[in-house]
Amino acid sequence: MNKIAKFLPFLAWIGEIRDSNILKADLVAGLTVALVLVPQSMAYAQLAGLPPQHGLYASFLPVMIAALMGSSRQLGTGPVAVVSLLTAAAVPTILPEGASMEEYVVYASLLAFLVGVFQFVLGALKLGFVINFLSHPVVVGFTNAAAIIIGTSQLNKIFGVVKGEGDHTYEQVWGTIANATSDTNMITLTIALIAFAIMIAVKKYAPKLPGVLLAVAVTTIIAWLIDFGGSVETGGYGGAIVGVIPEGLPPLVIPGFDFSVMNQMIVTAITIGLIGFMEAISIAKAMAAQTKQRLDANQELMGQGLSNVVSSFFQGYAVSGSFSRSAVNISAGAVTGFSSVVTAVIVGITLLFLTPLLYHLPQATLAAVIIMAVINLIKFAPIMHAWKVEKHDAIVAVTSFVLTLIFAPHLENGIVIGVILSLALFLYRTMQPRFTELSAHSGSTMLVNALDNKLDRCEVVSIVKYSGSLYFGNAGYFEDRMLNLIAEKHQCLKYIIVDMAGINQIDASGEEMLAGLLDRCSAAGVEILFARTEGIEKVLRKSGFMDQFGEDRFYDRRTDALRHAWKELGDDEAASHSPLKHLIS
Repeated sequence: MNKIAKFLPFLAWIGEIRDSNILKADLVAGLTVALVLVPQSMAYAQLAGLPPQHGLYASFLPVMIAALMGSSRQLGTGPVAVVSLLTAAAVPTILPEGASMEEYVVYASLLAFLVGVFQFVLGALKLGFVINFLSHPVVVGFTNAAAIIIGTSQLNKIFGVVKGEGDHTYEQVWGTIANATSDTNMITLTIALIAFAIMIAVKKYAPKLPGVLLAVAVTTIIAWLIDFGGSVETGGYGGAIVGVIPEGLPPLVIPGFDFSVMNQMIVTAITIGLIGFMEAISIAKAMAAQTKQRLDANQELMGQGLSNVVSSFFQGYAVSGSFSRSAVNISAGAVTGFSSVVTAVIVGITLLFLTPLLYHLPQATLAAVIIMAVINLIKFAPIMHAWKVEKHDAIVAVTSFVLTLIFAPHLENGIVIGVILSLALFLYRTMQPRFTELSAHSGSTMLVNALDNKLDRCEVVSIVKYSGSLYFGNAGYFEDRMLNLIAEKHQCLKYIIVDMAGINQIDASGEEMLAGLLDRCSAAGVEILFARTEGIEKVLRKSGFMDQFGEDRFYDRRTDALRHAWKELGDDEAASHSPLKHLIS
């Protein structure tokens, strides 16, 4: 039964909803999330360049599948802003010139399929750790830039003007602002401001109410009353409205598997898969810490992957876990994944019976919904904090932010360069780990940094400490520091004791360097002893290193190694005046 539950996670909670209190809580939470999801999904679909009904399609079965097959009980899956933006950035660059909206839908569904397969394979092969290559600074920089791009992409709908032209997003934004200065549609702007005012007021004064739904309802009624979408000739205002949304559940449509097109989508699919899952797992971990539930990242990857595959077969597009809707779900009292099943059912009911009510919904309102959703994604405080912790991380975050803005709509370039830069800077930092010579205060048995504490150093025996992995990237640095130490003390130095407590990993290059160093130093009359090697002792023993150079070079404590050195030195005059001698007396 446990093995079955592992592959069918919903079996772990399906029995719990027999409890009337849990069932009631999940029903209320599911309804609450649906009231937010319906208008949001339509807005995000348009952000992705799709007709609004495809956002509803992506909010029906995919939401249910993610809840049934994922490990998080409160994670709200569906269309999200960043994934929608990435979809809008990728699909038009691949579409043939003059392609229809039907072809756009097919390409978006195919992209969702690739995202789903990528995520599912990662989860099935237990490779969820690969998201660690998307470092926090890269995600922070990209998310801030994406939020700005998303918000500014909606300005033409807010002001009711033609979108600016240009190959880059910043050119389009500048053109939109120029158009708004002379051609703003005041009725459209007024409706957008009403939507903003309702959502802001509800969030501040009545946060438990569905502010998004209220804004949609009020502005839709206003648009209907004034005939906002009607032609000017018939007394209307000619404003942009949602219009006709096809009634009925999404049909099963197999995406066209064109491998030449799929090849062009691979980089974007991987980017969406990683960014989307990072967003999903971040909120899932936060909720798991709050609810004390068990969270399996690989199972969540498979759940998210299956939800994207299902979305692709029912004319949806790529989906992910949502911060905002997950927060609404858990704050509304959701206990199990049944709340998401309820949400999906309500979206299905909307598709079957309620779409005519959305005919007069202004596009300006959907634009306002998007802007309100992404404002919370703009956070520069983490970048400032990163500067205090590690300046390289702040550099990566700022670089990812700037490049994402510059390269937009080719957003994946900013992420790829950010990942490469973060890995390069990490490699740079590990190429020169901390290498210190140790000594002790008179009468003290504690070894500390001799240079920082301005302590006398022993001329015949040096104790050094190296902190960090010993691998191909820094093996040469370690060797250079050791040889420089020998050169500095000329003919006096007889022993170097290496404290290896800070080394927990060594590769073949590091081991080969140590072997060569021991041979060279022995030939020069300097012997190297090793203390506290427990982190890499198993590797050194297995490789034959310890047998080759003798067990008498390895000691559990630094004082044991020091005692051996003193014994071998005998009546050495310099050793008798050493600042380290009191450590073994």
